[in-house]
Amino acid sequence: MISGTFQSRAGRVITAAGATAAVVGLSGCGLLGTESVLMLSVGDCLPAAAEGELAAVETISCEEPHDSEIYASSTMEGDEYPGDDAVITAAEEKCLAEFEGFVGMAYEESELDISYMYPTQESWETLDDREILCMIYDPAGDTTGTLEQAGR
Repeated sequence: MISGTFQSRAGRVITAAGATAAVVGLSGCGLLGTESVLMLSVGDCLPAAAEGELAAVETISCEEPHDSEIYASSTMEGDEYPGDDAVITAAEEKCLAEFEGFVGMAYEESELDISYMYPTQESWETLDDREILCMIYDPAGDTTGTLEQAGR
């Protein structure tokens, strides 16, 4: 179930899955400062949820209390933008498929939730953006350290 969608100025859309409010943002685990949303990668953590249009986000070490963590990525193929529905479906499928291997338990049984970031038609066509980023977070609040193999 998708609970929120936010358009990014950088051309990416961030969507949260589950029944909780949308969590938006990306950052660099081990890095401090601000980073372009197009430069984020697996292992990066975000200090706080953000909503709305984003071109860059604050970054924070995963060892500090943080809102979410990027746990998987995937690159879509093709020259033509496949449409929002196809991109959202690909993001949701990828993020759900990677969840159990990362957390150590099935998504349906976990207290954790996911959100994902994916390219818009504009970023696909002008920036050659094909990357989907999967993020994990605890709806109950901030986490310190990684959620890898959290088993919850």
